[in-house]
Amino acid sequence: MKKSLMALLFGTALMLGACGGDDTAEETPADTPPGDESAIDAEQVVQQNCISCHGENLEGQGNFPALNDVGSRLSEDEILTVILEGRGAMPAKIIQGEEAEAVAAWLSDQQ
Repeated sequence: MKKSLMALLFGTALMLGACGGDDTAEETPADTPPGDESAIDAEQVVQQNCISCHGENLEGQGNFPALNDVGSRLSEDEILTVILEGRGAMPAKIIQGEEAEAVAAWLSDQQ
């Protein structure tokens, strides 16, 4: 019984830890103007922050919904709201600022 409980607690801690984001800001190249969304590789940001919960191909897993077709269900603004405010088990502000906007735009194209 103790082993099962420990395994469950460890698995839960691992899952929650994997969903956390990195609070360090990435530097943009000096020759890239500020606010230039093309400088942000939204797909790379998704790979770094979302696949641990939503699956490698964003197909969803467990209680985490698929994102590979999220653009057919939510608008870009709705996706940005979910990123910034969280929803269900997803914590708020895993991605922030221009990265969040770029990711919302990229995900809205996933249909």
